[in-house]
Amino acid sequence: MVRVRFAPSPTGMLHVGSLRSGLYNYLFARHMGGACILRIEDTDQVRFVEGAEQNILEMFAWAGIEFDEGPHVGGAYGPYRQSERTAIYREHAQFLIERGTAYYAFDTAEELERMRERQQQAGIAPKYDRSSMRNQFTLGEEETKRLLESGTDRVIRLFVPLTGETRTSDIVRGESVFANRTIDDQILLKSDGFPTYHLANIVDDHLMEITHVIRGEEWLPSLPKHVILYDAFGWDRPQFAHLPLLLSPERKKLSKRDGDVAVSDYKEKGFLPEALVNFVALLGWNPTADREIFPMEEMISMFDLAKVNKAGAIFDIEKLNWMNGMYLRELPVERLAADMQPFMEQAGFNGVDPAYAAKVVNLVKERIHFVKDIPLFADYMFGPVKNFDEEYAAKHWKPETAGQMLELADRLETLDEANWITEKIDGVVRAHAESLGISAGKLIHPMRLSITGKRVGAGMFETMEVLGRTESLTRLRAYAQR
Repeated sequence: MVRVRFAPSPTGMLHVGSLRSGLYNYLFARHMGGACILRIEDTDQVRFVEGAEQNILEMFAWAGIEFDEGPHVGGAYGPYRQSERTAIYREHAQFLIERGTAYYAFDTAEELERMRERQQQAGIAPKYDRSSMRNQFTLGEEETKRLLESGTDRVIRLFVPLTGETRTSDIVRGESVFANRTIDDQILLKSDGFPTYHLANIVDDHLMEITHVIRGEEWLPSLPKHVILYDAFGWDRPQFAHLPLLLSPERKKLSKRDGDVAVSDYKEKGFLPEALVNFVALLGWNPTADREIFPMEEMISMFDLAKVNKAGAIFDIEKLNWMNGMYLRELPVERLAADMQPFMEQAGFNGVDPAYAAKVVNLVKERIHFVKDIPLFADYMFGPVKNFDEEYAAKHWKPETAGQMLELADRLETLDEANWITEKIDGVVRAHAESLGISAGKLIHPMRLSITGKRVGAGMFETMEVLGRTESLTRLRAYAQR
């Protein structure tokens, strides 16, 4: 059975690139009928950020991505945490020592720095020099035993052959060959007893029976080390797939300098989870060229790692804005009205009837990209007009317009509440325009100004129907009588 994992480090808030990695693992597992596991790789205590793990859990829940397996907490599966499994990694590091595929090294930080300086002066790429540094090979068995028994600080390093080559295979990248002499003797177990990412990652992937490792391109340089480590244990390798980088519009690696990069930033800005998930899914993968809107179930049915691109994917915020608007228009107005409530409160519109709020959402949703925009775009639907567009007024309000608006208000007043609907309002306005010998637009523009104060908005007659008979007539007359 296919088994994949998403394994973030809690060193910051969930990045949109990490959301994509987690999503691709999820889509692949669901497509193949397999399992997707969440594993928190929290062995780096120096870079640990308080609250990061909780943010990771909350953002995936918000995105609608559920993981399988793990510790059972409160009726749901929680993540595995590497910090709770350190004894396992120490046991496996010792196993490598016994196999002769790893070794003890006792170098101090100062000694390692001097080694790097010598290599730099000689124009040599930085790499642990096994033949000259203090390790069990140069010290000998007796001295190594003495240092171990005395509790001298040490690390355990991977033994990389000095000759030959390591071949790797990647579903996205294809085959690669690395000369072993270029691969560093990676530290596996640090002097504090905690494993490095490399050891813990491989041990957990093996013990959890991971069949496919789907992760970001930034881990590609580590692939030959991981392949050697699998061989050092004598274990079968999983299949690897390294995903392309996310790039800014300038084709540089996406960073905070380019704007928001945390998933929570997009949540707070009012992006819909369905839209963000759809958008990041297409950053490096697209099942078909004829459309770009794919609900989760469709993405699951169509997902194929073989169709993931090698080239970096441009993070186009304008496209995300467009996609958010597309999703927004398809959602039930009741949900949108509920999502709008916090933004209504921020704008000072409290106590608005939910049924009325839903009507306003339905009225303007074709003209916005975000739920949060509704209280700003359609503020006139929730209270009196505060500001009138003077430039719009100068263009469309003529000396005769006030009289025309008062006459129109009288005509519209003949419609009772039951007939205060779009079609009836439309009929009255067009009949009045015809009686004046002018186009309907000559009335509609000043009507919009009087009722909304703005030059753009939803259909004028639809707006008046939702706003109501009394309020619409009051505003028409009030502006004309200023």
